[in-house]
Amino acid sequence: MPAKNWKEVMDKVQELHESHGIVQRGGKKYTQVVHRMEALREFYGISLGVSTEVLIDDGQRVVMKATVHTNDQPPIVLGTGHAEEIRGQGNVNKTSALENCETSAIGRALACIGLSGGEFASANEMDGVDRKEQAIASAPKAKPKPVASAPTDIRTGAEIAESYIKQIDEKHSEPELMGWIQANEPALEAFSKSDPANNKVVEDAVKKRLSQIADSAGKGEVPSDGGTSTPNDDPTPAPDPNVEDEIPF
Repeated sequence: MPAKNWKEVMDKVQELHESHGIVQRGGKKYTQVVHRMEALREFYGISLGVSTEVLIDDGQRVVMKATVHTNDQPPIVLGTGHAEEIRGQGNVNKTSALENCETSAIGRALACIGLSGGEFASANEMDGVDRKEQAIASAPKAKPKPVASAPTDIRTGAEIAESYIKQIDEKHSEPELMGWIQANEPALEAFSKSDPANNKVVEDAVKKRLSQIADSAGKGEVPSDGGTSTPNDDPTPAPDPNVEDEIPF
């Protein structure tokens, strides 16, 4: 990656910290993960990715790992971050502990590569430590949730590609499309290995949709569904975030 571009994206995040930073308890500012991800995509498009992994989800606490990497083959890991949340503690964790934990892990991974939200440690870190310790001590022990086996996808590669393209054409902004790519990154990577030909059709659809969105933005229009590409039939070839509960980094 060109060092010049990386310096520019770090400067961009710092600008966002000054203009969009939210004042937390204690008076410190925090730049939300969504703004930092938008800055990353602005400079690097889909050449960089963020993958997340659930390490623990036992019904009581959630621990997740986030990894920032290149989308090369094989990918190059640039930085990682971990986060932990206790289910039921705080407004967000009553319903969305997994999502909250994932956002926090991504925030730490971005901070690890220099795109921090103001500081690496949490602005309410000490309060969070006490809260989590009390929750662990008082909560009943929950049995681990059984891990359900992934259902077998019996669709052809062309049918899968057609489904992806339909979802791509429904995205009306670059952050929305990039968020979809990030959320489906494991499945897209597996598809690229199992059906390179139809995966190329999906990649072309992404590029065309990004171009349509950029053209529409320049004209002040809302991009319509694109109808970007036709799959190859030959199988061989944020409810708004709760700022206080999103751990700042």
